[in-house]
Amino acid sequence: MKIIFCSLGKSNEPYVNAGIEDFTTRIGKYFSVAWQIIPPPKNAASLAEPVLKKAESQAILQQIQSDDFLILLDERGQQYDSPGLSKLLQQRANDSSKRVIFLIGGAFGVDDAITKRANMTWSLSKLVFPHMLVRLILAEQVYRACTILRNEKYHHI
Repeated sequence: MKIIFCSLGKSNEPYVNAGIEDFTTRIGKYFSVAWQIIPPPKNAASLAEPVLKKAESQAILQQIQSDDFLILLDERGQQYDSPGLSKLLQQRANDSSKRVIFLIGGAFGVDDAITKRANMTWSLSKLVFPHMLVRLILAEQVYRACTILRNEKYHHI
């Protein structure tokens, strides 16, 4: 199974990039993993919100294959504890999912086309975080879930 972290927005700032790279490397010991950062449309600042979301959704949908398991991150989604996330990853692996995509949408959320395509919606928190911090938190939580699957000492209950 391959895990793909897909995010709209700019590249990571150096102050979070080191952490993201570290956790991504750690995840690579358990699953194949990659990041896809989709840049915002060139004229994003001048677009109305619905038009921007539609343009972003078109860019996202080009990255997604029909058999991908798409997990949309949204503060209105279902919340999981760390063991619950590890069970979700194990279930995807057991179901022979080729690719699991964790999607971090744009600043205004995602177009309905993405919400409808998503296999599930997951909330890291009811709080809203900057995209770069979400990337770091997401990478750390997926790494934590991997260690739980292997009964390793990283996660303390």
